[in-house]
Amino acid sequence: MKNNTYQEQFFSWAGLFALSLRLVIGWTYFSAFWRRMVLEDKLSPEVAGYVGEKFNHFLPNALGIKPLIEYLVSNPDKLEFAMIAFTIVEAIVGLFIMLGLFTRLMSVGVFSLAMGILLGSGWLGTTCLDEWQIGVLGLAGGFTIFLTGGGFYSLDDFLMCKNYAFTSKKWFNYLGSGILTIKQLKPLVLVFSLLIFSITLFTNQYFHGGVFGKLHNKSVKPKVEISNVMLADNELTFEVFRVEGADVYGSFLIEMQILNEKGEVSKSWNMNYLSKFPQEKINNYYVAKVKPGKHSLILPLGAKADLSVSLEGLPKSEIKTLKLIDISGAEWTAEIH
Repeated sequence: MKNNTYQEQFFSWAGLFALSLRLVIGWTYFSAFWRRMVLEDKLSPEVAGYVGEKFNHFLPNALGIKPLIEYLVSNPDKLEFAMIAFTIVEAIVGLFIMLGLFTRLMSVGVFSLAMGILLGSGWLGTTCLDEWQIGVLGLAGGFTIFLTGGGFYSLDDFLMCKNYAFTSKKWFNYLGSGILTIKQLKPLVLVFSLLIFSITLFTNQYFHGGVFGKLHNKSVKPKVEISNVMLADNELTFEVFRVEGADVYGSFLIEMQILNEKGEVSKSWNMNYLSKFPQEKINNYYVAKVKPGKHSLILPLGAKADLSVSLEGLPKSEIKTLKLIDISGAEWTAEIH
């Protein structure tokens, strides 16, 4: 009995020491709900800043979950449902973690949400590798809170002090707070800590080259992949996919060129044409859409589309290469078959 009292005190104090971590992590997730549903509406597909489009930005370089992301952004109705459900989960997990209610169960939620963020958007971040940091710190924070439980200043502790019957059940120690009765806890903590550290190092290297070799950041410069280039009946059709660059603004195409075998321009479309590019000649795949803007053709991060242009009157001998030119000066080319 005396030993149990000591252990209860130990976990109560451990939870207290993690209080600031619990509050901050809780708010980072609850604030997602607060931003999207209270301060503004970001869950309606029709509004600017729709969270589904931001989710689409994750697609090009996501790790392990790319097929899931592509499926959702290819199906707008399912994406909208998923974004609403995800936001509700973030709200519940964040609020319950801050309150310290079913703390250990919610810490598993924190760990899972952080893993999703890490795998999906860990490659994004123009200056500070923002999403990667959020992801790996969420893993470590979720695991730490699972170990400590809520402790003092938590609803779990309040319920236990009131001696509600369910708080004396063994399951409450694993889902709520209290004594964590796990055999060989010390080596298990070491193993899981090293696992989280390994995930941190691996993803840091995979996404950014941050452990060895050359550093890289795929959120800095725009990159567009051109594929499926086909010429039929004087109509050139090709696929564009924006795979790198900042997620907060698009790639702005200001010129398209057709080059001959000598590399000379045989036909071009300037920014005036691209800013009025016919919508019927754009076939978008995802919710992030290629579309004409005020001065250019805009390619948001993660957007994929088939584009068509007419080469009527241009001899085949003058058709060799397609070149796209971004306002930044970046250029991308593809052979025409």
